[in-house]
Amino acid sequence: MKKITLIYFLLFVAFLKAQHIDAPDRIILNLTEQPSSSIAVTWHTNESHDNSFVELAEATKWIEFKDSAIKTPAQMNELNYKGNLSYTYSAVLNDLKPNTLYVYRVGYDSVTSEWNQFRTASDTDQPFRFVYFGDPQNGIREDLARVFRKALMTAPEASFWLFAGDLTDLPDESMWKEWFDATGFIHRIVPSIMAIGNHDLYFEMADGKKKKTDKYPLWQSLFTLPENGPEGLEESVYYVDYQGVRFIVLNTNYRLKDQAEWLENILSDNPNKWTVVTYHHPVYSTGEGRDNKDIRETFMPIFDKFNVDLVLQGHDHTYARTYKIYNGKISDDESKGTVYVTSVSGPKQYPANPMYKDLIAKLGTFTQLFQVIDIQGDRLIYNSYTVTGELYDHFELKK
Repeated sequence: MKKITLIYFLLFVAFLKAQHIDAPDRIILNLTEQPSSSIAVTWHTNESHDNSFVELAEATKWIEFKDSAIKTPAQMNELNYKGNLSYTYSAVLNDLKPNTLYVYRVGYDSVTSEWNQFRTASDTDQPFRFVYFGDPQNGIREDLARVFRKALMTAPEASFWLFAGDLTDLPDESMWKEWFDATGFIHRIVPSIMAIGNHDLYFEMADGKKKKTDKYPLWQSLFTLPENGPEGLEESVYYVDYQGVRFIVLNTNYRLKDQAEWLENILSDNPNKWTVVTYHHPVYSTGEGRDNKDIRETFMPIFDKFNVDLVLQGHDHTYARTYKIYNGKISDDESKGTVYVTSVSGPKQYPANPMYKDLIAKLGTFTQLFQVIDIQGDRLIYNSYTVTGELYDHFELKK
């Protein structure tokens, strides 16, 4: 009888262990500085696992790719954020082939994720599309999941997603859990790049009030973004060259002058046909009581000087798309001028401020949106869609 009891006890313990496997989650792909030959992978577990890895192979039509899969060790990051201890892992996979479909999974020991697929960028100027989102920020699981899913259904072949800041309302564990619940498997198969917003920054309490800092530890823990920007602004200021487009990400929370110097340098040596810039705070604010004069005066002369084509912004919780603007006015020269867009994907929205209405071609609010942008040689095609699938705004740029 004792032996039978012991056997049942051991089986029960084994069952409990099986129910508490610390499976990898929050898996996300990020573009690197060289997206035709590398990609970054980041993930999370509840406990620490020193022997974590990414396993990678070229995709095949059956499962024979498993025979040639190669493991790359991951770097572990332990973060104690406001008493919440978490573990994230990251690896940059290098020496990949351009325009090639790969299959990968992450894990430790015998515990792994499912196999997922991604395609590297081409090393030539080929057509592609990407999806742009303004502020998600609030109601992420409840109200944003359908936006992300509709975007995936509308542009399933998008090369990557781009976010213009304020991904969450507060940089805390519970909100990031909501984020990855809402995005589901999408981050595992569609790479992302993102600009940092004011709500993405760490805050401290002073005199009973929240005070923003220049720190973003959770951001750096959860994402693995390029570090080719100014010192001290790693993973919040960077650029990526993708199939004939230079994508530049800025941090409009602080250190604008340092970024302006860096921006001049990378735009003065830009071999790409198109240039797209993204950051959080818009130069032409449509939010009530807002006007970002310092950002406008710091960056717009540089955009004019180097013929930046498109600027993608967030922050104001409204929608606004300008005409082509040059030297602060609507451009009458087809070869000069920049289109500035502010969009919002989340449910938090404000009445639109018409302060710059003379410069704005489309102004709106109280509509959850996502944008699909196509690069086709000498044409840039922009389409904004509502969460219910209707076309909301459209324009084209030609070179």
